[in-house]
Amino acid sequence: MYTIVKITVSALVIGVITALAKHSPRFGGILAALPLVSLLSLFWLYTQGERGDHLSQFLYGVLYGLPSTIVLIFIVALSLKHSLPFLLSVALGVGGWGLCLLLQKFLLSGVLLNFR
Repeated sequence: MYTIVKITVSALVIGVITALAKHSPRFGGILAALPLVSLLSLFWLYTQGERGDHLSQFLYGVLYGLPSTIVLIFIVALSLKHSLPFLLSVALGVGGWGLCLLLQKFLLSGVLLNFR
């Protein structure tokens, strides 16, 4: 039952944002840029009784994913602006997202910053 409530509430939030975006793309985009998925996930984890350190690790994971998400959104927006097909634009964005994550992992591993 709890899973059904989570799915229903989450779907309603997405549905409301999508409906608003039909009437005002900019306002819908601003709402979509809110960390709604992160906040919903955080809320669901909290109500399931997760400890504070687990919630903190989750939020650090969200921060880790932000740069690659920005890259994805930028690539998709730029591709659509230049009239590329929607699915190709999304595929390019996901590819850029993945490359960004790999680059970020490489940079943060200390390989380039290790001067020993």
